[in-house]
Amino acid sequence: SRHVIIRLNMSVRKVIQAGDPKLKAKNKTVSNYKSPNIQKLIKDLISTNKSADLIGIASTQIGENYTVFITHCVNTKARKLGKTDKLRVYINPEITYESKKQNLIYEGCGSVANGAIFGPVLRSQKIEVVAIDEKGQKFSLRANGILARVIQHEYDHLQGIEFLQKVSDYSKIVVQ
Repeated sequence: SRHVIIRLNMSVRKVIQAGDPKLKAKNKTVSNYKSPNIQKLIKDLISTNKSADLIGIASTQIGENYTVFITHCVNTKARKLGKTDKLRVYINPEITYESKKQNLIYEGCGSVANGAIFGPVLRSQKIEVVAIDEKGQKFSLRANGILARVIQHEYDHLQGIEFLQKVSDYSKIVVQ
């Protein structure tokens, strides 16, 4: 029998940690989503997100300063979700709506002590984001719950903001 090996052009990348200047650097807008660099970046984000057991990751977290992030709200060791969501790619995202109603939920981040620190963060309960997907299609998405939270968290990364800057009460930080 003949074996066919398919080599996927993706790799698990190191998730950089708070203090690395790339997390604060200005990010480049993507002008060509089809470029091999951007397509490889998307694949690397997907494989790194899965390997690091995260529910979202921004390009800055793997040292690439582009306006790209992904979300994939699934159950992880750190978070058991009632409702899961498909993998989504956001290129040049813009949050166009944030509800006044907010909720306080514990957040963690793969770039803060490798995801071992959690703290309470107040964020809008509902949001709307406009972005381009991996196929170059512009889309608009209204989200609430955990997906809204992850989108806001990853969007913050593109602005050079880590969740620790938004913790509402530092005395309530926990380490897992």
